[in-house]
Amino acid sequence: MAAPPQLRGLLLAVNALLRKRRYHTALAVLKGFRNGAVLREKLRAILQATYTHSSNLACFVFTYKALCALQSYLQGETHQVHSFLAGCIGGFLVFKENNNINSQINMYLLSRVLFALCRLGVEKGYIPEPKWDPFPLFTALVWGLVLWLFEYHRPTLQPSLQSSMTYLYEDSNVWHDISDFLIYNKSRPSK
Repeated sequence: MAAPPQLRGLLLAVNALLRKRRYHTALAVLKGFRNGAVLREKLRAILQATYTHSSNLACFVFTYKALCALQSYLQGETHQVHSFLAGCIGGFLVFKENNNINSQINMYLLSRVLFALCRLGVEKGYIPEPKWDPFPLFTALVWGLVLWLFEYHRPTLQPSLQSSMTYLYEDSNVWHDISDFLIYNKSRPSK
């Protein structure tokens, strides 16, 4: 079924506009926004990652709690070092494989641990209490650093982060017509 002439005319006009170099920068900004908002269908990968994540956490919790209980039983009381040792051993046993899931979990935990250690440092008096909220400065530094690394030292970033940033910041600079500007990220091969 052919498209009505008005729709074909509109598509031709939009595609001509998209090809004009004069509007490329503004349109790249729009496509970057579109790429950030699009959710791709990856149901199988999401389900597999969820299963791996949950089974790793289940194994870790079991190992951690068992090791804490064993240390407490052997020493007749509980000490703070029990948590640390059980966490180290459990982490090594369960999360030692360098894969995407474990990498994401460990990076997530690292950011939380660093925040908590800073708060503990303030609480214990090792770090002076900030007179203003440091979060906006932290945010600016994190985003500035990640984009500098992406632009000039890309191989240092984790592959999944490189891929996401390429999709958001580079793929949004390229299009040929409305189909790969709005619907698909890249041109679909002709049949």
